[in-house]
Amino acid sequence: MDILAIESSCDETAAAVVRDGREIRSNIISSQIEIHRLYGGVVPEIASRKHIEVINQIIDEALSQAGTTLRDIDAICVTYGPGLVGALLVGVGAAKALAYAADKPLVGVHHIEGHISANYLVYPELEPPFLSLVASGGHSHLVIVRDYGEYEVIGRTRDDAAGEAFDKVARAIDLGYPGGPKIDKLAAEGDPHAIEFPRAVIDEAPYDFSFSGLKSAVLNFLNGCRMKGEEINRADVAASFQEAVVDVLTDHTMAAAAQYGIDKVAIAGGVACNSGLRERMKEKCEAEGHEFFLPPPILCTDNAAMIGAAGYYEYKKGVRHGLELNAVPALPL
Repeated sequence: MDILAIESSCDETAAAVVRDGREIRSNIISSQIEIHRLYGGVVPEIASRKHIEVINQIIDEALSQAGTTLRDIDAICVTYGPGLVGALLVGVGAAKALAYAADKPLVGVHHIEGHISANYLVYPELEPPFLSLVASGGHSHLVIVRDYGEYEVIGRTRDDAAGEAFDKVARAIDLGYPGGPKIDKLAAEGDPHAIEFPRAVIDEAPYDFSFSGLKSAVLNFLNGCRMKGEEINRADVAASFQEAVVDVLTDHTMAAAAQYGIDKVAIAGGVACNSGLRERMKEKCEAEGHEFFLPPPILCTDNAAMIGAAGYYEYKKGVRHGLELNAVPALPL
C-alpha cells in the first residue's frame, strides 16, 4: 500500500511516498533554513509563503522519484497539527485538493506521532509497546507507545522545549540560527563540567520537562561575566549547557523505562540529532539492558516519510478525514 505524505508544520516543505508504513520510496525536503537564518529564527509569515511557492513541485518530485503517479496512490496523509497555523494550512489545503481531485482517502496525522513513527522506517523489527523520547524545537515529550496510534504521554514540556532552549542559548552566545547543530559542534571543543548549570526536577510530575530555568541560568552567567569584564569561553558554555540538557532528557527517560518496565527505548525529533544525546542514550540503554532505537538525522528533523509511516497505521485503523479537515496548531497527542 502506497501513501503520499505531506509535511509543512514549520519551515520544511516535504512530501514522500511510503509503502506499507515501513519502506521509503521517496522523501523530498525543501528547507528554509537559509531564509530564516537572516532573522535568527523562523518567521511564520515567510514560512507560509515559501510553502505555497514550492509545495506543488515537491509533491511532483516525490511521486516522480517513487516512480508512481497520483492515480496509483492508495491514500493521502498530511500533518494537521501541532505547528505554525499558516504553515500547516498550506499542507492541509494541498492534501485536501489532491484527495478531492483524485478521489483518494484523506488522513490527518499528528506531527509528534510522525516523529515517533520515523523509527518504523529504520527498524523493521520494532513493534509496540516501547518508550519514546520526543525532543524537538517545540516539544519535549516522554511517550509510552502502547500500540500503533495508541499513546500515553507521561512527560511533557512545561515551558521551553529542549530545541527552543538550544536556539535561545545559541543566540545568546552569538552562534546564530539554527542553534542545535551549532551548539553541538562547539560543545565538542569545550569542557562539559566547566560550569554547573541547573537541572530542573518537578516533584509532582517527575517526567515533565522544564528548560526555562536552565536558559535563564545561562543568560545570567553571560551577563555576570560581561558586567565583571571576564572573558567568556563560548565552547565551555555550549558544552556545559548541552550537558545539562542531555542529563535531564536521559535521566527522565531511563527512570521512566525502569518504573514502567519497558525494555525498548526510542528517540525522535530534531534534538535527537544531537551527538551528545545519541551517545549518552546509547550508553545508558546498553548499561541497563534496553534495546535502543534511533533514526538517522534526516529522519529526526521534519520530513514527510515519518508522516507516511504514521499515516499508514492510522489508515489501517480506519481513520479517515473529510474535506472539513483543518489545521490545529495546538493539537494534543
